[in-house]
Amino acid sequence: MKTLGVIPARYGAQRFPGKPLALIAGKPLVQRVYEQARKASRLDVVVVATDDQRIAAAVRQFGGEVAMTSPDCPSGTDRAAEVARQRDCDLIVNIQGDEPLLRPEMINQLVDGLVADPGCAMATLAHKIETTAALANPNIVKVVFAATGNALYFSRHLIPYVRDTGTTAAHFKHLGIYAYRREFLLKFVTMPQSSLEKAEKLEQLRALENGFAIKVLVTPHDSVGVDTPEDVKLVEEILRKTP
Repeated sequence: MKTLGVIPARYGAQRFPGKPLALIAGKPLVQRVYEQARKASRLDVVVVATDDQRIAAAVRQFGGEVAMTSPDCPSGTDRAAEVARQRDCDLIVNIQGDEPLLRPEMINQLVDGLVADPGCAMATLAHKIETTAALANPNIVKVVFAATGNALYFSRHLIPYVRDTGTTAAHFKHLGIYAYRREFLLKFVTMPQSSLEKAEKLEQLRALENGFAIKVLVTPHDSVGVDTPEDVKLVEEILRKTP
């Protein structure tokens, strides 16, 4: 099976305009993500999908591959689907363009998990939450899943809610990287937004509301996203401490 890795990248992020070109320890953010993705043995091709010539020029400068996509794409998923529509591939991994610490092992685990379950159209990753602050943070999406590994629900709220004192439950952070079968991805972007998706502002709920399974694979690895200029310093500090 041929697997395509797509890194959607747009210039006009509201909280951090020009974010893909922000320097992280001397390299543009998009370059750090691309280089990490290229280390994944389960990806045959990695492409940066953008509608911005500044980002495209930066990617070409460091030797990366670019696919120019429509400026009308409403989301990174739509951008990934536009690239997939034009490529010979069986699986697509949608890689967040603001995750410079993404590990190649995470991508490989994701692809292997989707391949191992022929009946599943979509897979994603989760990491066990260890801090109380993360549980209370609505920007950290939580996921609960069945014994089969298929997602039951994703929420910005704390799930599951532990009612009784003395009862314990594991809580998992959803990591926003997805693998799709090509035919499903092309179908997914034609579906109208679902009511739960609109309420939570979580695109993956569209798949669940339409009856599609999402395989959730638990990874021991976490990742730190760059959402604001302040996050750059945090990531640089982590890189300094990483062997």
